[in-house]
Amino acid sequence: MMKFRYLKNVVTLRLDQSKCNGCGMCTEVCPQQVYTIKDKMSHITDRDACLECSACARNCPQQAIYVRQGVGCAYAVLMDKLNIKGKCCGDACGCSLDNIPEH
Repeated sequence: MMKFRYLKNVVTLRLDQSKCNGCGMCTEVCPQQVYTIKDKMSHITDRDACLECSACARNCPQQAIYVRQGVGCAYAVLMDKLNIKGKCCGDACGCSLDNIPEH
């Protein structure tokens, strides 16, 4: 499976390790393999690969993960890259590669 990259340093993903019990649920549900378990704790190893789908946050029994679900911009960027036109979150957002500033 091809691993997509999100925009660098903009994802809303946060992990509170003080709440983490190392259950590994985040590693099971994350489609982008953003997490690893090390020393019986979850660690974000590839933050910029996060698509903000919130599968990890919704499935974390300790509520140790926060991600702003429904942002949808990652989805829009991916669809644009794949030449599949559509909107991520209605007309209000305007997400597309055309709206991303050059770095």
